[in-house]
Amino acid sequence: MKKLVFRIPATALLAAGLIAICVTPVAWAIPGLQALYVLPLGYAYWVVRNRTTVTEEELVARGLFGSTTVKWDEVKSIRLVQKGWLKAVRTDDTEVTLPAVRFMHLPALSVVSGGRVPDPTITEESVESEQ
Repeated sequence: MKKLVFRIPATALLAAGLIAICVTPVAWAIPGLQALYVLPLGYAYWVVRNRTTVTEEELVARGLFGSTTVKWDEVKSIRLVQKGWLKAVRTDDTEVTLPAVRFMHLPALSVVSGGRVPDPTITEESVESEQ
């Protein structure tokens, strides 16, 4: 069974460490401001938690507080939103955000979905040259 997991790159956790370092002087200057450490911890949790898992049968979009499973039969289309992010449009026209999946991932999404998602990099010329 084909399976593909789209995640936010682990290098994004470096930002959480940098935020923690920057917050330290302020957090210890005034009593009670240690609560500022919640910011880098929350960001790190977001980076680790957000992902989209794609198999031949379904999409699983895992967000900050929950996850949504969508069978391929329920997917009407994939919609491109701001800055190259993708959303799955269900047959009832509701949308499911696909965390960490971008426009550049469409060819891989096409392969794992068994062709249910068209690959935009395939042109008529490339199909004719393969034949």
